[in-house]
Amino acid sequence: MNSPNTPIRRIAITTGGGDAPGLNAVTCAVTLAALRQGWACVGIRDGYDGLLRPERYPAGGLLPLTRERVEGIAALGGTLLGSTNKGDPFAFPATQDDGRVVLVDRSQDLLDALAREGIDALVAVGGDGSLAIAHRLAQRGLKVVGVPKTIDNDLDRTVTTFGFDTAVGFATDCIDRLHTTAASHHRVLVVEVMGRYAGWIALHAGLAGGAHAILLPELPFDLAPVAEMIRQRDARGLAYSIVVVAEGAFARDGVRALQGPAEAGHAERLGGMGEQVAQALARLTGKDARCVVLGHLLRGGSPTAFDRVAALRFGAAAVRALVGGQSGVMVALDGSDVRTVPLAEVAGRMKAVPLDGDTLATARDLGVCLGA
Repeated sequence: MNSPNTPIRRIAITTGGGDAPGLNAVTCAVTLAALRQGWACVGIRDGYDGLLRPERYPAGGLLPLTRERVEGIAALGGTLLGSTNKGDPFAFPATQDDGRVVLVDRSQDLLDALAREGIDALVAVGGDGSLAIAHRLAQRGLKVVGVPKTIDNDLDRTVTTFGFDTAVGFATDCIDRLHTTAASHHRVLVVEVMGRYAGWIALHAGLAGGAHAILLPELPFDLAPVAEMIRQRDARGLAYSIVVVAEGAFARDGVRALQGPAEAGHAERLGGMGEQVAQALARLTGKDARCVVLGHLLRGGSPTAFDRVAALRFGAAAVRALVGGQSGVMVALDGSDVRTVPLAEVAGRMKAVPLDGDTLATARDLGVCLGA
């Protein structure tokens, strides 16, 4: 690879892992900021697949990023470059002659491809998995700056990640709508939201949407207090209840709900806890309880103004970090400012909802049932 002192002439951007509103805004900011430095900018298609599986891309696995190509994309959801959560170059899926899929280390293939393409630095946009990969690539000598992306808001060392505000806003709108139909039919409506092992979306959307109970991964729950809350509401003439459940929540005496076994080398697929909670509450209360799973709806659509600005700030800051000679760092929101933190302090760490935090204390003060 190039030495740390090699001048930057061409950079690449990759968007890996699950998509999140704001990815295109980052791509726009990185491109425009790079062009102002006199650097060429390209996007790697579908994580690192554009370089590791070039045969899939007749038009080429790299997308030249010009001012014209990124015009107006900051307002769009999804990612212009595509994404994948199955493209770890250190554990890359390869099909054997007998049809078996095994994981192989293709990190050197990736570094060689970057060198052949004249790419001097990489902006890696992603969540915990993508930034862990970026950290390992930086250790191998690649100039890398990470950008925190996840609707789950579970990355350490940053106040927030872009995509989170959009997901919370949409979930809140859904909960608002469910109040009227739940009240009309005197039902218990259980809303399952994404977030994996962190309850940020559930807590913030539940509070904003006026949920009566919120179940989080950080607090293994008991449904007896939730059922009692529902009965007390019925006794006061409030014959409906809204329960928000994070997909990674689980009962004190139970396990997380999974959609199926994890594939080799990939994270387990969470989902189904909302339905389990709805069925249990129906048995405990005798009421009609239904489950609504918001799922991937939380990932879609245009980013909010907050997420657009955050993504633009992160993208521009990533280029400034490269201009300043930094590598192996992630741009992060620290208070009201964007700063850089070492990727070593982010990779492999998760930011859970703090049990002694103000937001959770607010839920308790408002009488929201937390199943504890």
